[in-house]
Amino acid sequence: MNDTTAAHRLREQLKKFVGIVFPHVPKLQKEFLGQMFFGIQAGQTTVLSRIARELDEDILLKKTEERLSRHLLAAKLDETVRDAVLAHGAAYVHDDTVVSIDPSDIQKPYAQEGGMPFLAKVWDGSKGRVGDNLGYNLCFATATPSMSCRIVPLRMTMWSAKEDGFTSENDKVLGVIRDVARECGKRGIYVYDRGGDGNWLFDFFIAEGLDFIVRLVGDRHLLHWNGKRLAADLAGDCEMKYRQRVTFKSHGKELVVPIEYGSLPVRLPDHPGVELRLVVVKWPGSEKPMMLLTTLRAARSRRSLQQVVEGYLTRWRVEETIRFVKQAYEIEDVRLLRYDRLKAMVAIVLAVAYFAMAWLGLREKLAVLSDHVKRVSRRMFEVPEFFFYAIADGVCRLFTRHGRWNGLDGPDEEPEEPCQLELALQ
Repeated sequence: MNDTTAAHRLREQLKKFVGIVFPHVPKLQKEFLGQMFFGIQAGQTTVLSRIARELDEDILLKKTEERLSRHLLAAKLDETVRDAVLAHGAAYVHDDTVVSIDPSDIQKPYAQEGGMPFLAKVWDGSKGRVGDNLGYNLCFATATPSMSCRIVPLRMTMWSAKEDGFTSENDKVLGVIRDVARECGKRGIYVYDRGGDGNWLFDFFIAEGLDFIVRLVGDRHLLHWNGKRLAADLAGDCEMKYRQRVTFKSHGKELVVPIEYGSLPVRLPDHPGVELRLVVVKWPGSEKPMMLLTTLRAARSRRSLQQVVEGYLTRWRVEETIRFVKQAYEIEDVRLLRYDRLKAMVAIVLAVAYFAMAWLGLREKLAVLSDHVKRVSRRMFEVPEFFFYAIADGVCRLFTRHGRWNGLDGPDEEPEEPCQLELALQ
């Protein structure tokens, strides 16, 4: 397969993606989505002028940009796109699938209040608190089998603390979890980091009957056989029955770290009738152990405990996914001046990430095409396990250099393979 043929097949797959994932969207809106998906991937950008330039239409660039901007204002476009992606991605979620929930943000350090709509202060990771950075909040949900490189984006929702009707960040996060759980039939194991150590989340999980793994801070009281005690105190008394070495990557280096772990039966004071397990993991050189509260009550044997530990470690893959979405498509460079357009663009970027990560990256029938796309990315070293950057770069190169977008129904005949030159000896 040469690059021209691969580019043609990629465009055909993009057309199939629009038709299958968005079956109930009006035709005119489907055509707009196809243009946006192509332009964002070809330019690796969310800037409308650059997307319009990648479409390379036979009209003024300004007119193309104005048309795209006008379509972004379609009523409930963000909900339409998000719901379609979630409905298609729910098929990947099974009872033992890890569903990672991670709040994030879009930072606009150079934007000014009054310029972009509803700019609000967002979390500053370097300070560990809400700082002076302006931007918007995000919540990302992904699905992946435990300790696997298979990642399926399910949901990405954006909001502002200054938007009309905003109540709290917790309500927004619960809305994301509720949507995913409803569409997936309450399948999956929901994993949340230490920010989820709150009654608001445990009450919701237990009321909805969802399995979860949540990392505790340590200052929460839990019920044990000998009464109510702090989680940190229980973790200190937990017998570490099992030991093993785990391999993971940090800052580009592969590390092998010995860990030891064990578990205790516990209950929450507000839900004394619900049996839970406190899984304790100790790392060398760490002052505090990692404490995981889970509904997986069978977490007693080595194998079942490994499922809990690996399930939580899988949550770190969602952070890689968020970085991928931000860097590969420059979502933080978005410059739209209407709030509805901003939310619609975030939903469209979710669909673009789903096309690269789930449609191309996970489908066995497209393995050959996916491998070719990764090779086209021109990686200097071996393609890493998290290969979606290579896919995004390869798609960009193929879309930019070999043909243009001719519409969902436009002519796009597959080019003929070049004939091999035959030499006859006289």
